[in-house]
Amino acid sequence: MYGDPATVRKILTELGDTWAIVGLSTNERRAAYGVADVLQRYGKRIVPVHPKAETVHGEPGYPSLDAIPFEVDVVDVFVNSELAGAVADEAAAIGAKAVWFQLGVIDEAAYDRARAAGVDMVMDRCPAIEIPRLG
Repeated sequence: MYGDPATVRKILTELGDTWAIVGLSTNERRAAYGVADVLQRYGKRIVPVHPKAETVHGEPGYPSLDAIPFEVDVVDVFVNSELAGAVADEAAAIGAKAVWFQLGVIDEAAYDRARAAGVDMVMDRCPAIEIPRLG
């Protein structure tokens, strides 16, 4: 329900190539680091969003979504489920077209709010796993 194949395909192929990745830092042991690398290899522009605003994979970082000075298509969320709902709300507020909650990140109320705001959303899935499957 929260990651139907049509929505997954739409987000990965139709909604745009600028992905803000919330929780992405220079820590190579974190899942966000590897996922960002995969997204870049598939032609996505990654935008690191982390309080430290570090440059990751050659892309300058920002401390928050609302600090990004350009349009973001998809917000990929690598924070705990307890914090993810607020990030989904921020994504809708900045005009993102979609929100993607990573594996293990689930907030049904946030999903409902995002959908009500007209934002496509996937939860508990990984784009680095899904994008190669599109063929």
